[in-house]
Amino acid sequence: QVQLVESGGGLVQPGGSLRLSCAASGSIFMLDTMGWYRQAPGKQRELVATITRSSLTNYADSVKGRFTISRDNAKNTVYLQMNSLKAEDTADYYCYAAIRASITEFFRDGWGQGTQVTVSS
Repeated sequence: QVQLVESGGGLVQPGGSLRLSCAASGSIFMLDTMGWYRQAPGKQRELVATITRSSLTNYADSVKGRFTISRDNAKNTVYLQMNSLKAEDTADYYCYAAIRASITEFFRDGWGQGTQVTVSS
């Protein structure tokens, strides 16, 4: 079984920065695309950013130029550096990974439990 554990959320003032981390542990043969999604109160979960194993990235238009996604394949970890935070970035942030547990298995979707980010003065 594979677990994705996020950390780094919290309360920050507008214009501030936070860095989220998500570490995958357990039975892992390979992780393909990893990423971050977020869900604000009363809204649907939306994509924030994704990164492939070869570090090709994709960002939501709302975070381009402010957020940076990166990964450390040796540590099975994905990061999200969030700068110039705005009130509208307030949400629960969820880590995602395409997980292959063994050479005989297909990739499946894995999700973390979420970490709360609140941007407020």
